[in-house]
Amino acid sequence: MMQKENCFYLGKIVKKHSFKGEVIIKLDTDEPNLYENLESVFVDLGNNLVPFFIEKSSLSKGTMFRVKFEDVDSEADAEAIIRAGVYLPLDLLPKLSGNKFYYHEVIGFTVVDASFGTVGTIMSINDSSAQPLFEIDREGKEIFIPMIDDFIKKVDRENQTIVVDTPEGLIELYLD
Repeated sequence: MMQKENCFYLGKIVKKHSFKGEVIIKLDTDEPNLYENLESVFVDLGNNLVPFFIEKSSLSKGTMFRVKFEDVDSEADAEAIIRAGVYLPLDLLPKLSGNKFYYHEVIGFTVVDASFGTVGTIMSINDSSAQPLFEIDREGKEIFIPMIDDFIKKVDRENQTIVVDTPEGLIELYLD
């Protein structure tokens, strides 16, 4: 059984495409063409990730991915999976380099601020706000640093460190 922790969110089945059971998956990615030749995906059905095999697929426009799954042969079959999330195993993620990273891969990294010094450890990433935030634990205190490209100076995977340069006083706000 595939666990969600071992997967990443690829997108969502947003609508039916034809009466033959085809569906459209809206991909949650900047590089949809990386996923053009998938053989299968996991569909989140009632908290179970169920493997679905892809018979044929094509990128229609941008991130709209048109898919014909094996054994989804009618509108009713398609209806049953509409609005379901679609996942892939983490090991299928293309490797990112430089200062680009996936949220899950930096959990546990240490954040070092250029002027402040070591801030703490990334516990999670809060992306429920308009601007995703690093949630950092500093000896039991929570510090939030917005994940703004200008702030992120270096992602050092080897040493599991992210160097940031935040506006003066931002970190201190959390330490009073």
